Amino acid sequence: MARELNEVGVVGLGTMGAGITEVLARAGLSVTAVEVTDEALARGRGHLEQSTDRAVARGKLDPAERDAIFERVRFSTSLEDLSSAELVIEAIPERMELKAEVFAKLDKICPPDTILATNTSSLSVTELSVVTGRPSKVIGMHFFNPAPVMKLVEVVRTVVTEPSVVEDVEALADRLGKVDVTIGDKAGFIANALLFGYLNHAVSMYENRYASREDIDAAMRLGCGLPMGPLALMDLIGIDTAYEILDTMYKQSRNRLHAPSPVIKQMMTAGLLGRKVGRGFYTYAEAGSAEVVPDAATPIPGGAAEGARPVSTVGVVGSGTMATGIIEVVAKGGYDVVFVARAAEKVEAVRTALAKSLDKQVVRGRLEEAARDEILGRITGTTSLDDLADRDLIIEAVVESLPVKEALFANLGEIAKPGAVLATTTSSLPVIECAKASGRPADVVGMHFFNPAQVMKLVEVVSTISTAPDVAATVHAVSAKLAKHAVSCTDRAGFIVNALLFPYLNDAVKMLEAHYATADDIDAAMKVGCGYPMGPFELLDVVGLDVSLAIERELYTEFREPGFAPAPLLEHLVTAGYLGRKTGRGFRDYASR
Repeated sequence: MARELNEVGVVGLGTMGAGITEVLARAGLSVTAVEVTDEALARGRGHLEQSTDRAVARGKLDPAERDAIFERVRFSTSLEDLSSAELVIEAIPERMELKAEVFAKLDKICPPDTILATNTSSLSVTELSVVTGRPSKVIGMHFFNPAPVMKLVEVVRTVVTEPSVVEDVEALADRLGKVDVTIGDKAGFIANALLFGYLNHAVSMYENRYASREDIDAAMRLGCGLPMGPLALMDLIGIDTAYEILDTMYKQSRNRLHAPSPVIKQMMTAGLLGRKVGRGFYTYAEAGSAEVVPDAATPIPGGAAEGARPVSTVGVVGSGTMATGIIEVVAKGGYDVVFVARAAEKVEAVRTALAKSLDKQVVRGRLEEAARDEILGRITGTTSLDDLADRDLIIEAVVESLPVKEALFANLGEIAKPGAVLATTTSSLPVIECAKASGRPADVVGMHFFNPAQVMKLVEVVSTISTAPDVAATVHAVSAKLAKHAVSCTDRAGFIVNALLFPYLNDAVKMLEAHYATADDIDAAMKVGCGYPMGPFELLDVVGLDVSLAIERELYTEFREPGFAPAPLLEHLVTAGYLGRKTGRGFRDYASR
């Protein structure tokens, strides 16, 4: 049975330490908070005052509760004041020599049964434990920033941590109202091991000028529903902190995907550390501000749509879910739309699906009946590609098969009028292959909508080496009229979103495959710790394991990066026919639910 811990110490009162102190005191524990100098102690107390004052102002804490929190906290500059603590949580800067020195001192000061915990996000808990005479009482207790808000705590046991110590800390996490995941001692643990590989990849994408910082960030927010884009998140975390975490992870894993991108070290050396100094990947109004201000790298508003070709008529080829969504979006945008399906019954099926979708919006009060009738009146269905001869823009949304798309573009190249823009919605295939097949490569561009097209705001505009500038500009202009946010990139496997998303999903599968953590714990870590709308295994099951595997193979074939090689577990599940929700079983079993 877990013991109830009531006397707790916190060493270090930076942003993290002050947040942890607040969490403990709010839960009714008596806390001794220690800093190295009076000045640092005053700063730490200031952090706590600002946080609790904000909570009072927002009505989340009443003044009496705030006063009670401060009554439970004793501020000190002496580690000796921790001599009666049952648990001490260290939250000092992420440097092994500093942490080791503190742990060695705490070992001498605290009673033998005191648990010593570290809030490290990437350093070895085992290394810290062996500088003490009580390695079995040492554990990781990794809170997330801001600690009073974020619900996740990663409980990190070493190979010698006593089971009773793990139980005590798990019970405390529960008492604090946190979700805990208990894992072994590996650099990055769950959340950072998955998060920082993705962040590093995004930095590399920016460093290589594949896409702008704004487009990379917008793509991941709007395409994946993430709370922040990767480069804005790097600025929030701190470029120096990110470098230390990546460097630690690389030294342990030797995984090249964790080797910090060179620009991270250059920024760190130049003092461009992110929000805390007012400049990182973005420039901020002042140090510590979240307000982004224009700088030399800010794109010119509207520049992407300058020189666009006029578009008043649109054609869509396809009759699946994606095609039907695009037809609705384009017609809602005021365009006259002709769509082409393979057979008369498929044309009718699309019409029925469109009517059902629009009727639902009328019932919910999101659309007037007159507007619904106007939208439907702008849509014409046909089985003949020749009926697209007068279209200004033709969007292909057929099956994700290169031979099928190449044959279609060969036909469209002959049928479409001169100056018509030919767009493909492929999510992973090379746009240049479609362009080449058309015989008019300058007119061909990628226009990658996200599913469901009616809801998702993102469109990736993919220019090949042959795409004419006014063709890309045309798709930007049309996207704006459709109330979509267009981002620009060149023709590389995965474009922006899939190129960043699927290596992260693959890393999660490898983590599961290595028995480091369960699918439930990994999903919880990313949802609760990083604010992701879905955990990686939930998302894989929704996307479809076969679709995911196909995209990962495309990425691996293009980049030849060993870390992108699809996890064997994913390949085995696909071979077994466990494709996710659509088959009733993937990483989880849905048939029995």
